Amino acid sequence: MITSDIHMHSSFSSDSETPMESMIQGAVAIGLKTICFTEHLDYEYPSSDGAVLFEVDMAAYEKKLFELKNKYKNDIEVLFGIEFGLLPHLADRYAAVAEAHDFDFIIGSSHLIPAPWYKKDLDYIREHGTAPKDMIHGDPYETEFWEGRTAEDICEKYFQTIINNIAAYQNFDAYAHIDYLIRYAPEKNKGYTYEKHAAVLDKVLSTIIEHNLALEINTAGYKYGLGQPNPQADILKRYLELGGEKITIGADAHKPEHIAYDFKKAEELLKTLGFKYYTLFKKRQPVMLPL
Repeated sequence: MITSDIHMHSSFSSDSETPMESMIQGAVAIGLKTICFTEHLDYEYPSSDGAVLFEVDMAAYEKKLFELKNKYKNDIEVLFGIEFGLLPHLADRYAAVAEAHDFDFIIGSSHLIPAPWYKKDLDYIREHGTAPKDMIHGDPYETEFWEGRTAEDICEKYFQTIINNIAAYQNFDAYAHIDYLIRYAPEKNKGYTYEKHAAVLDKVLSTIIEHNLALEINTAGYKYGLGQPNPQADILKRYLELGGEKITIGADAHKPEHIAYDFKKAEELLKTLGFKYYTLFKKRQPVMLPL
């Protein structure tokens, strides 16, 4: 039985309004033994209004987490984590954060496809022969990202970002939701299979394995109506075939009601595929737990 959810967010992430204590209380209420907060840190995340997005107040975050960790120590284990929104040129900035804090767990994610991407940027480049200073990277979460495009158009480019990000920076523990873009595609995961992108996905999975990283199974895919987690079953199966063993499990919850979302489905899927263990991290060291 899975009793640990190690990918969740609170109001220290810009996309959540839930107090950290409410998330902890929600986890206690459903009987979890361990949780890990992994607040979003995405340097250079695009903002149309100039607001600072996805930059964590690390001092306040760390102080509150350890305060609540102690308060609830008899009820649940609370771990200290972070989710880096990776881009190759940001490697040094993330390295400094990893060095400065005693994290239990660091997630690496690809949220952005490096610019140029949006039509306004491309139009500017065509007209001026150079990029605008405020040229933004593209996030599949944004509706504008999909104008005139389908997942089929950009899957290969997105998966290549994972390979590029790992080549530039490896000081993290697990790569999260490696087919994140499918959540927000106009037709979701309709027609999307491992076989269609086997060559690049094999490179992604092999790169994760070669660098001794874990692969995350993110159950938010069920919440988004995919009928599958991120990544979906055929990719998880291929990871195991290639020799991957370390699987972390997180619901990517931003509200208490989404903590450990459909973990039973995820557990059954992993067992069916042949996985024997799942992994959590403490002080950056993997702990293998039986399914």
